[in-house]
Amino acid sequence: MELSRLTAISPIDGRYRNSLDKLDAYFSELALIRYRVMVEVEYFIALCELPLPQLKGIDSKVYADLRKLYKNFSAKDAQEVKDIEKITNHDVKAVEYFIKDRFKTLGLSDFLEFVHFGLTSQDINNTAFPSMLRDAGHEVYYPMLDELLEKLEQLAQVWADVPMLARTHGQPASPTRLGKEISVFVERINKQVNLLRKVPVSAKFGGATGNFNAHQVAYPNIDWVDFANTFVNDILGLERSQITTQIEHYDNLAATFDNLKRINVILIDLCRDVWTYISMEYFKQKIKEGEVGSSAMPHKVNPIDFENAEGNLGIANALFEHLSEKLPISRLQRDLTDSTVMRNIGVPFAHTVLSLKAIAKGLEKLVINPAAINADLERNWIVVSEAIQTILRREGYPNPYEALKDLTRTNKAISKENLHEFIDRLEVSNSVKDELKRITPFNYTGVTI
Repeated sequence: MELSRLTAISPIDGRYRNSLDKLDAYFSELALIRYRVMVEVEYFIALCELPLPQLKGIDSKVYADLRKLYKNFSAKDAQEVKDIEKITNHDVKAVEYFIKDRFKTLGLSDFLEFVHFGLTSQDINNTAFPSMLRDAGHEVYYPMLDELLEKLEQLAQVWADVPMLARTHGQPASPTRLGKEISVFVERINKQVNLLRKVPVSAKFGGATGNFNAHQVAYPNIDWVDFANTFVNDILGLERSQITTQIEHYDNLAATFDNLKRINVILIDLCRDVWTYISMEYFKQKIKEGEVGSSAMPHKVNPIDFENAEGNLGIANALFEHLSEKLPISRLQRDLTDSTVMRNIGVPFAHTVLSLKAIAKGLEKLVINPAAINADLERNWIVVSEAIQTILRREGYPNPYEALKDLTRTNKAISKENLHEFIDRLEVSNSVKDELKRITPFNYTGVTI
């Protein structure tokens, strides 16, 4: 069978392809080759600007044409690189030969050996992959997460004054506000996003074993460390790791994946809470014409968006976990186990993007159901017992906790009337009794946050 969305093994490239086409520009094989070409071209230009003595004669006007090699990089170009790779059996070497071939058409035949000069393949990979991840984050991930946070903040404001029974250990607890409970997730995510943005996007650039051996032996009077720092930090917009083996440490990359995983864990928590509120009928869901919730039960409107999101977040986190655990470990100066793993960084990213879209879609369907929320509060007057015993403590009443415990720790329902009868029997002033009777499950919601 020919590869298509119907024959693809992974649902990322099959079932969910329409939802993930923006990621092609960052995580596809074509994208990886284009980023490698970008690094090679910018490195050659940087050598010209240094300048190396042999490159002084190159007119800077050619730089624009050189940059077109990656800015206008096409599927045809990518296929040409792959065809070369069939011969070289080395992906980065194939990129080098591709660029050298283009140099010939640009009148740069005398300078072919300064393409990939003094480098190892990991100088290219360990700058290309971080660039891909950085750009995907800024162009796709952060905007999507910002939109989701904006939606959650809007819902938190709309529902700010909606009293709701809280549940701790699944049991009725001191009432809260629906908007505040949504704000919990907003704060948690924002804190993790702030941490994520602070993690450096690190890159390795230093030759075969990180020491600039080839560079130094060819041009001993050039400060290659300073050159590399300028190239990686200022031109590529990454942060160069100073002391490395053949490969990047991947420690900051692991921190990035761990941070993405923590954000996903928070989103899983959100999905499960909203799912539970839907099951409790605190939320209804908008019905879309033509959709069905079950092949057998026509009445069902399932919370599938939150279920799909939870499932995809779980897959993403399993992969993020492996990436962050495996990548920082490499035998001696380098083994090849990172290579195939790095090629999969787009997969958990894609599952995360699917989840963000699903959560956003699910939130748009939510319709608050005040009747169910209020009925739950009305059934649970018992939760104001905390308020009563706290005021009694303030008044110096003897053993208030124990008095309320004897009243409320029972399998019988406690009504408003039961509580008011209890209050009437208390040996406190009438003003305190009035104060206690004004407390209800609907107004005992604490401070406004």
